[in-house]
Amino acid sequence: MRFLGKVGLAPPRPPLALLVGLIMKRLGSVQRKMPCVFVTEVKEEPSAKRDHQPFKVSATETISHKALDADIYSAIPTEKVDGTCCYVTTYKDQPYLWARLDRKPNKQEDFKPAAECWIPAKEIEQMNGNPEPDENGHIPGWVPVEKNNKRYCWHSSVVNYEFEIALVLKHHPDDSGLLEISAVPLSDLLEQTLELIGTNISGNPYGLGSKKHPLHLLIPHGAFQIRNLPSLKHNRLLSWFEGCKEGKIEGIVWHCSDGCLIKVHRHHLGLCWPIPDTYMNSRPVIINMNLNKCDSAFNIKCLFNHFSKIDNQKFARLKDIIFDV
Repeated sequence: MRFLGKVGLAPPRPPLALLVGLIMKRLGSVQRKMPCVFVTEVKEEPSAKRDHQPFKVSATETISHKALDADIYSAIPTEKVDGTCCYVTTYKDQPYLWARLDRKPNKQEDFKPAAECWIPAKEIEQMNGNPEPDENGHIPGWVPVEKNNKRYCWHSSVVNYEFEIALVLKHHPDDSGLLEISAVPLSDLLEQTLELIGTNISGNPYGLGSKKHPLHLLIPHGAFQIRNLPSLKHNRLLSWFEGCKEGKIEGIVWHCSDGCLIKVHRHHLGLCWPIPDTYMNSRPVIINMNLNKCDSAFNIKCLFNHFSKIDNQKFARLKDIIFDV
């Protein structure tokens, strides 16, 4: 295992961290499909995003009405992270992680019965108390991640319901150039949406873990704000993605003051994803579990146990975290 040495526990959070917390409260959550910041057009060319799709969706140079109506120019730009969407809300009288599960029409064009405990996403339109399909004919929603559900085993690996904690990746509160993996109380994440990333999610574009020792983490939506984004013009954004270290990301999500989320993906601009060297893997990361009260109670094979054994260690990159087990 390669690491950069040990450091002490983080001191009490300064006013800067409190300010970041206030900004995070303003950020929206993903409860519906996000529109593109530009007007899009469909071209009859093979998609770079999806194999076997004979068309692709490209961005024009015109900013969309939805973006303008949401006051996109005063929105907070953040990194779009490539994983699968999750949600934290109450289930069985305690905070629970929920996995994204969209209801879709079957071949008879009738909607399949909802899974037990399925709930629709908050911003879905309803008619007579029933959720209505979106423009794609889907009803976005959520199902609780039960501990022993094999379908959601990677979701389950990042939460512990006994201690009500989750494995979260975000900026270190005292150093914006440093990432931090920590055990966060699920109660602190209530009503937030997050992205699950890792070895077995979305092709693992960030190179986390290995087949033998999978590694997964949660990232709150909006956690990685973009500080020096150029003006909102097609060619300026294209140049930023292609020529800037901070531009080595999947896309951008703007969090608007009215709660609306607007996005642009590299594929909208004709750029490739995934890419070899992501911005997320260019920064050091520190492990800050601080689980003195319960680390001896974890299952020996669980991620919380693995991380507790390398607590306070600093790594050059996320992909350098390899468990010696």
